[in-house]
Amino acid sequence: MPIRIPDDLPAFRALEAEGVMVMRETDAVRQDIRPLRIGLLNLMPNKIKTETQIARLVGATPLQVELTLVRITNHVARNTPADHVISFYRSWEEVRAERFDGFVITGAPVERLPFEDVTYWDELRRVFDWTQTNVHRCFTICWAAQAAAHHFHGLPKHDLRAKAFGVFRHRNLSPASPYLRGFSDDFSIPVSRWTEVRREDLPEGRGLEVLADSDATGLCLLDDPAHRSLHMFNHLEYDSTSLADEYRRDLAAGLGDAIPLNYFPNDDPAREPENRWRSHAHLLIGNWINEIYQTTPFDAARIGMA
Repeated sequence: MPIRIPDDLPAFRALEAEGVMVMRETDAVRQDIRPLRIGLLNLMPNKIKTETQIARLVGATPLQVELTLVRITNHVARNTPADHVISFYRSWEEVRAERFDGFVITGAPVERLPFEDVTYWDELRRVFDWTQTNVHRCFTICWAAQAAAHHFHGLPKHDLRAKAFGVFRHRNLSPASPYLRGFSDDFSIPVSRWTEVRREDLPEGRGLEVLADSDATGLCLLDDPAHRSLHMFNHLEYDSTSLADEYRRDLAAGLGDAIPLNYFPNDDPAREPENRWRSHAHLLIGNWINEIYQTTPFDAARIGMA
C-alpha cells in the first residue's frame, strides 16, 4: 500500500517522480481498510523540503499510511509560503483531540537556545505529554530528541566547541532491537548540530537504551520504551544534498566555512556528494512502522491506553 497525502501537496509530485507509491485521497477512501495515522509536527524552517523527506520514508512501507501535517499553533513559519501552511497544515490545537498510531517531531534551528527560551517551548511540552495519551509511538529528531529527553528525563544538552557536521560512522549497539532489525554493524549517518546529549547523563532505572552511537559524535539513537519513543539525535532522513545546502547557507551568512566531514568526495565542495545512508534511513523508519503496526490497537479510540 502507498502513502496517503493531499493530492496537491508538492511532496506528491516529487515522490511520484521518484517512484514512491502515492495514493490519491479519492482512491484511498474506496478501500475498506484502517490506514495507520502518522502525524508530522514539522518544526523545520523549510517545511516543504522536510515534509518530503519524511513522506519519502514513511511511504516506503507496504501498509497504507495517512500522513497528517501539524504545526505549532501560534508560531509563524518564515521560510515557507503562508498559503502552503494554511492549505496543508493543521495546528496542534486542532488535532489534540485526535489519536495517532505514530507521531514524528522534527528538529529545529534553535538548539543553541536554552529550552525555556524557545518561544513555543510551553506548547511543545504539552505536545510531549499529549503523546503519552493520544499517540501509540513517537519518533523525535535532532533538537526535538534533545527536547524530549530533557522534558521526560531532565537530560541537559551541552554546547560543542565546534559544530558536529558531516557524515559519521556509527555502531549498532543492539542488533536484537526490533528497530535495528537488518542493520549493519557499522553504518553512516549525517550529523548537523551544535549541542549534544551525553551518555553519562542518562539516568539509571528509566529503561533508556542506547541503540547506536559514534566515537566522533556520541549518542545517536535512544530507545525510551516507558514513553513509547525513539529519539534520533542526528539526521538519517536527510537528502543527498542537505548537508551541502547547509554548508553553502552558512557560508553565505558568514557563519563559518567548515566543510562537512566525510561528505564531499576528497572534501571537494565542487563535487557531488554520495548518499551512504539512504538504505538505513528506509530500514529504520520501516522497522518503526512495523512495530507500530504489530502493536497498535485496531480500535483507534484505544490508542495511548496502557
